[in-house]
Amino acid sequence: MPSYTIGQAARLLGVSADTARRWADAGRIATHRDEGGRRLVDGVDLAAFSVELAQGEGENDVSYTSARNAFPGIVTAVKLGDVAAQVEIQAGPHRLVSLLTREAVEELGLEVGVQATARIKSTNVHIDRS
Repeated sequence: MPSYTIGQAARLLGVSADTARRWADAGRIATHRDEGGRRLVDGVDLAAFSVELAQGEGENDVSYTSARNAFPGIVTAVKLGDVAAQVEIQAGPHRLVSLLTREAVEELGLEVGVQATARIKSTNVHIDRS
């Protein structure tokens, strides 16, 4: 079974090494020491923790994106197909329409009346739940 250093675990979890250390100190991540005294996390434990962490992410978490053209608004229409979906957002005077997968719409919980942000980069429109 592979083991990971705190730094490697932090990179895989998308957090700083200090955050991973604090989680380990608090008992959120089980660690053990190798012969050299380094703290290690077993791969199975890290995988389970990463799933737990992803499921527990709240609405107030910071989101990072490279798409700079953001249009916060409200969902005004959702048309679901078997595989694809069409979502309309009214962002001030702008009506934005995005085609995405049905799975994405369901995962984001997009429905009429939900606050969302359309992000536009090049010719693509990305939808973030606000």
